[in-house]
Amino acid sequence: MTSRTLLTPAALLTTLLVSAQAQTPATQSPAGPLSAAWSKARLSTATFVILDPQMVGPNLLGGSDQTSVLAAMRRDAAGALKRRYPGATIGKDMASPQAIRVTPVLQTPGALLPWLKLNARLDFTLPEGERISVGQDFTLWSVYQHQAEAANFVYDQLAQRLP
Repeated sequence: MTSRTLLTPAALLTTLLVSAQAQTPATQSPAGPLSAAWSKARLSTATFVILDPQMVGPNLLGGSDQTSVLAAMRRDAAGALKRRYPGATIGKDMASPQAIRVTPVLQTPGALLPWLKLNARLDFTLPEGERISVGQDFTLWSVYQHQAEAANFVYDQLAQRLP
């Protein structure tokens, strides 16, 4: 008889997120062409403020696990933006009129099966009021393979999709 190691759903999701495959292009709400405000030159020197992360879908975590995941989403989204744009600033002043506000969002699957997908997204609100989302689907297995660096992997993938 072969011994199997089974991970509990909370352990798997925590491993996935604490520390891809279908592409979703950057979109703007309301629908329309991306503006000149959404350019590499602007983003390279922008001030980004990371807002409270959101988990959408079934709550597969509880208590301190969920708190850890949300903290990792905030921290690693900020880190990915800073790596993508070394001249940018990650600010904390939510009232700053010129800051680009960023909300990390994670849409969880209905169950923790390796072939199911989660969707990670960064929602940007520009000072001019435009809203732009950059998202990507990831299989749980592809994210799980990155272990403690899972959140860094996810947000680095999203940051590569920015101008």
